[in-house]
Amino acid sequence: MERREEQLGAAGAGAAPALDFTVENVEKALHQLYYDPNIENKNLAQKWLMQAQVSPQAWHFSWQLLQPDKVPEIQYFGASALHIKISRYWSDIPTDQYESLKAQLFTQITRFASGSKIVLTRLCVALASLALSMMPDAWPCAVADMVRLFQAEDSPVDGQGRCLALLELLTVLPEEFQTSRLPQYRKGLVRASLAVECGAVFPLLEQLLQQPSSPSCVRQKVLKCFSSWVQLEVPLQDCEALIQAAFAALQDSELFDSSVEAIVNAISQPDAQRYVNTLLKLIPLVLGLQEQLRQAVQNGDMETSHGICRIAVALGENHSRALLDQVEHWQSFLALVNMIMFCTGIPGHYPVNETTSSLTLTFWYTLQDDILSFEAEKQAVYQQVYRPVYFQLVDVLLHKAQFPSDEEYGFWSSDEKEQFRIYRVDISDTLMYVYEMLGAELLSNLYDKLGRLLTSSEEPYSWQHTEALLYGFQSIAETIDVNYSDVVPGLIGLIPRISISNVQLADTVMFTIGALSEWLADHPVMINSVLPLVLHALGNPELSVSSVSTLKKICRECKYDLPPYAANIVAVSQDVLMKQIHKTSQCMWLMQALGFLLSALQVEEILKNLHSLISPYIQQLEKLAEEIPNPSNKLAIVHILGLLSNLFTTLDVSHHEDDHEGPELRKLPVPQGPNPVVVVLQQVFQLIQKVLSKWLNDAQVVEAVCAIFEKSVKTLLDDFAPMVPQLCEMLGRMYSTIPQASALDLTRQLVHIFAHEPAHFPPIEALFLLVTSVTLTLFQQGPRDHPDIVDSFMQLLAQALKRKPDLFLCERLDVKAVFQCAVLALKFPEAPTVKASCGFFTELLPRCGEVESVGKVVQEDGRMLLIAVLEAIGGQASRSLMDCFADILFALNKHCFSLLSLWIKEALQPPGFPSARLSPEQKDTFSQQILRERVNKRRVKEMVKEFTLLCRGLHGTDYTADY
Repeated sequence: MERREEQLGAAGAGAAPALDFTVENVEKALHQLYYDPNIENKNLAQKWLMQAQVSPQAWHFSWQLLQPDKVPEIQYFGASALHIKISRYWSDIPTDQYESLKAQLFTQITRFASGSKIVLTRLCVALASLALSMMPDAWPCAVADMVRLFQAEDSPVDGQGRCLALLELLTVLPEEFQTSRLPQYRKGLVRASLAVECGAVFPLLEQLLQQPSSPSCVRQKVLKCFSSWVQLEVPLQDCEALIQAAFAALQDSELFDSSVEAIVNAISQPDAQRYVNTLLKLIPLVLGLQEQLRQAVQNGDMETSHGICRIAVALGENHSRALLDQVEHWQSFLALVNMIMFCTGIPGHYPVNETTSSLTLTFWYTLQDDILSFEAEKQAVYQQVYRPVYFQLVDVLLHKAQFPSDEEYGFWSSDEKEQFRIYRVDISDTLMYVYEMLGAELLSNLYDKLGRLLTSSEEPYSWQHTEALLYGFQSIAETIDVNYSDVVPGLIGLIPRISISNVQLADTVMFTIGALSEWLADHPVMINSVLPLVLHALGNPELSVSSVSTLKKICRECKYDLPPYAANIVAVSQDVLMKQIHKTSQCMWLMQALGFLLSALQVEEILKNLHSLISPYIQQLEKLAEEIPNPSNKLAIVHILGLLSNLFTTLDVSHHEDDHEGPELRKLPVPQGPNPVVVVLQQVFQLIQKVLSKWLNDAQVVEAVCAIFEKSVKTLLDDFAPMVPQLCEMLGRMYSTIPQASALDLTRQLVHIFAHEPAHFPPIEALFLLVTSVTLTLFQQGPRDHPDIVDSFMQLLAQALKRKPDLFLCERLDVKAVFQCAVLALKFPEAPTVKASCGFFTELLPRCGEVESVGKVVQEDGRMLLIAVLEAIGGQASRSLMDCFADILFALNKHCFSLLSLWIKEALQPPGFPSARLSPEQKDTFSQQILRERVNKRRVKEMVKEFTLLCRGLHGTDYTADY
């Protein structure tokens, strides 16, 4: 056994001599794989066996492993090894051995026809692979020969055994074709050959399926075989008789699933729509299943109803256009549509009592698209027929979207509840789509039903029905402009009359109000009808997401009409924030809502509200700043800083976000005097510095501090100017103590917005030089542990070059060191860092002429950059990054042509660079192609992609399709 383990160990390391692959060793390894309790031994055995399967010795031991005295596991391995050798190493087999190999396989399949089924299947797959490799030249009538050989009477195996073996072989043949590694041109030849050969298969299948004496196991196999063949895109008319036989077999419960699969596969072929006459013959067959479907639904037989629905949907969804075109048959197609409607409205709650209705939703999209794609005259006819159908569909979908009773819903698992939620989203999407066909009449229809429901004293009130109707409204209003709908005022008037006694209903009421927020902005008189409901809901933790998101939408869309309600909104929001009713993300949304709200007030009002809103947090932060750092007070600090930054994200008193609407639409004058956000930031600046001093080595806290300023800068733009000097100073201190990416990102924002302004250039230049110097020191110490810092640093450099190239004119900036660090960053394994470095070079190279220090360093070190780029293209970088490296080559060629033409020839000179797979001619061709292309960047990208495939030995392989 010790010797055996040594062999396995050596095999695992790829060093086993070929002599080890003997029958005895294979059997021992299989025993070890199946029965050794030690997982490492199992893994070693598996690796060794994988090598054995592909070794030349597999041709010898495979047949011996198939001997009758071996156990099925060993026989199975022998059959699998044969399949691997035939499918992957076909070119190793001499042509004069094809016939003997074929004969041996036939013999083994005949022998296993009454033996182990799993071994029989593998042998059939091996013979199928052999047939595909020999077709059509070396074995032109492969399938007909198979049928003839297995029907021979002189076989020792009984008729049923031979029949099942033949059916297994015929079933795996198309499957093996679908997964085979045949070259594309061979695949086409073999497909054509198989299409002809189905003439030898289908009559046999028809005969076996229609014979009353055929046992159930044979008929089941026939259906599976048919199912396999139709996926080769066999003409639908050639399948007619078999499809009809499969429909008849649906009455047999044992054959039901196989029949469904066969029928659906046959109907769903892309080519099937060409055979309209056959499709028309299928409609009565499908309609003939309606009684069986009704019975199944009545008896709660979900599998049968699911199967019949699949067949109806396959016919309707794949061929609605072809069938609609047959205008004279409109009634039979309408009957099919109504059958699918029955499946959509199948009784029960999805996914607990039924799983069928969801299958039909795509059909309704397809049918609508097809109707709307007809020319006007034909479309008008079909609109008349199908508009009532789609109104019925809306009723059915809203019924299906209803929640079960509270008691029943309480018993649902969390997974069932989640599936039901997703199902409702699908229904919502369908309703939104149907609006395109039904238009404003759909909203009127929903409104009338809701009105009757809320005002009728005859029917018992159902919150589920009310919720579903509102859900329908919300689905449409979220994506369609309902501002011109005449029913929305009535709906807004109805909402306060809804008796909300249930969380699901309350949620939908909130989301509906949120969906109508743009309408409210155009009709501010109605805000008071719904705002109290939203503010009331804020206090309910179960309505957290819906109430906060709705308030945020109202504050964003209606902010200029909210000043009369501002005090109330702020008071309620403060109260829920202090009581900690909501989770962190909802607290952040709430702060954003308040930011929108305050933006529309007068400056004194903003400052007053800001004071009352954030004073408690500032006091809390002062207290936390005094405490010794620990995990719980860290969470509290990050939370408070997050609240402030989310508030400042939307608090925009200069209304920058409204600029696109034109000045005439602004409802407020731009305020004079200091910006309230700047006033607050200046007040808390010392406190933030104090917090930082204790938490400087904690990335999360530093990130949270930077986020406050970054979001403020983005929102305030020029208004942030008074803060620039002190923020630059603080950032410099922060970054000098402990470099972190978030500080670089904030520096980049400052460069972007303020570097071009003379007044702000000195502090920004000082900060830029400081962070560059600190980062260069980091590079000297080893930057590999900080890919995020390198990424942010490269983005900062690129932004500086784009926005203010003067930053590179300073004598104190070591441009050479920056260049060399960026070349080093090109070799990082992290894709974002490499992209950022490439971005830096594509900004730097165009500055060669205008910035002297840049031109000098490119002249001195540009060759080093080119070599790094060629190494990356040669295989050291991911193929997904090739476009970025192509951009550098393009920039070098455009801005440093004379240098590049010298460097590229020199760089590609050494043998084996950038890849041992390249010939000197290929390298020469590449360099000439690159140097010729100075205008078309896309062409350079194509050249680089082509060249990298050559370097990696992937040119012309299947892998190239991925990119």
